[in-house]
Amino acid sequence: MNKGGPIIIIEDDIDDQDLLMEVFNELEYKNEIKFFSEGEKALEYLTDTSIEPFIIFSDINMPKLNGIELRAKVHENEDLRIKSIPYLFFSTSAEQQHVVDAYSKSIQGFFIKPNNFIELKQTIKTIVEYWNKCVSPNYIK
Repeated sequence: MNKGGPIIIIEDDIDDQDLLMEVFNELEYKNEIKFFSEGEKALEYLTDTSIEPFIIFSDINMPKLNGIELRAKVHENEDLRIKSIPYLFFSTSAEQQHVVDAYSKSIQGFFIKPNNFIELKQTIKTIVEYWNKCVSPNYIK
């Protein structure tokens, strides 16, 4: 896990992208924030770049390649799996089947986007601080 790597946000809703960018700006993390509005574009970036992201926040309901399908492709890719990139779902709702499908693909968390800015900011802060303290299999002292 590259704690200094970019934070990847896969979100097709522009308003949600703007809100998340505002949250990250206020939290002042040094990580670059990279947005993708399509799962296919995110997968292309993840497989083509040598940069190792810190965390992936993914919506579920997206056109073309949805979040569950994207997670399956990331999980099946040995090069990506070995990087131990935390993959989290961040969705407006949590249908039972989506939660079951997500955890069957070995995600590291499923979160419902809070409706207010303060709660959203606190949720993001809690997630990022947790992963900053976490040790991964490819951790080297």
